[in-house]
Amino acid sequence: MGSKNKLKRFRENDTFSNVFQPSREALVNSEFNLKGNWRAQVFKNNNPLVLELGCGKGEYSVALAKKYPNKNFIGIDIKGARFWRGAKTAIEEAIPNVAFLRTQIELIDHAFGENEVDEIWITFPDPQIKYKRTKHRMTNATFLKRYKKILKPEGVVNLKTDSEFMHGYTLGLLHGAGHEVLYANHNVYKQEGSPEEVTGIQTYYESQYLKQDKPITYIKFKIK
Repeated sequence: MGSKNKLKRFRENDTFSNVFQPSREALVNSEFNLKGNWRAQVFKNNNPLVLELGCGKGEYSVALAKKYPNKNFIGIDIKGARFWRGAKTAIEEAIPNVAFLRTQIELIDHAFGENEVDEIWITFPDPQIKYKRTKHRMTNATFLKRYKKILKPEGVVNLKTDSEFMHGYTLGLLHGAGHEVLYANHNVYKQEGSPEEVTGIQTYYESQYLKQDKPITYIKFKIK
């Protein structure tokens, strides 16, 4: 994407009512007034709050919002020029139950209050295969602690990925730490009875993987 297009999208994001872009300083210094108040101040309801971490273009967040109008969705990514597409689509199609937050995932517990979130989706994250990149894997122990802090006691995390490595790494970590695995499958589209919310929505790249007959894996779990 050219720099002119990026700048244009950044400017448009500034005008979108469904995009929030707090500074790192505001989050770290507890100056972000939406923390603990997303339902009341943004969505104006008390419906379940669902996050998509690393939302990319926001297509999955938008699709979830369309499918589940009685839930609130927030797509989160540090790259605002990417989720611009999802935010713009939501405005153009008047989808009121989806918003976008530009921030780093490691600041997630600064953007949301304790027990504020009902559910988390992690869709096709970079598996960070090299050992020195372990700290960046979005299901490592440090990230799970952050997620636990903002999730309700019965809150769940969904991991959907084309990476067998990420699937296996996460399953091993969850079992080793005593977390509760509610569902796990190495090829969710080949399994009868797979959760409809998993197979009923696809990202663009996911559809390409499926055309190549590449397995899509899925784990649903609770953090203990």
